Amino acid sequence: MNPWDLSASDLLVWGIVLHLIADWPLQNDWMANNKMKRRVRKMHIPPGEPGVINYTKWWDRHPAAYVHAGIHGILLALIFGWVAIPLAITHLLIDTRKPVVWWSRLIRQIQPYGNVVETGLDEPRGKMTYVSLYDIGTEVRFWVDQVFHIFCVAIAALLV
Repeated sequence: MNPWDLSASDLLVWGIVLHLIADWPLQNDWMANNKMKRRVRKMHIPPGEPGVINYTKWWDRHPAAYVHAGIHGILLALIFGWVAIPLAITHLLIDTRKPVVWWSRLIRQIQPYGNVVETGLDEPRGKMTYVSLYDIGTEVRFWVDQVFHIFCVAIAALLV
């Protein structure tokens, strides 16, 4: 379980470093934009009938989710051994965004809808225009997501 015989503190530090490497330099736009998506199966509907979307089970994710979780699993296996498998699965679950949304609603955090600031009259139509300067809700959810990931690494470091 601990191929290098590292202490819990060393496992935590290396786990965080490897997590950040997998989440930042090794994650491309395709993974970042699609890892939270579910694959959708469209049922065959006779012509003229309204289309129906059949959502699949939670594990039927976009391939980007599995590629990203696999990168985490491979990197974390360097220090955690086989314990990286449940860590990668947990990472996949956290990346569905469901735990972050649940937590955000539970403690009533700011939702990511965008903060707008009045910029003045739009000359041709005489209407007020608004520009989003900063969306604190998105920032909060980003960091909650990172805390969830690092918390899992910390638990693994203590248990290994």
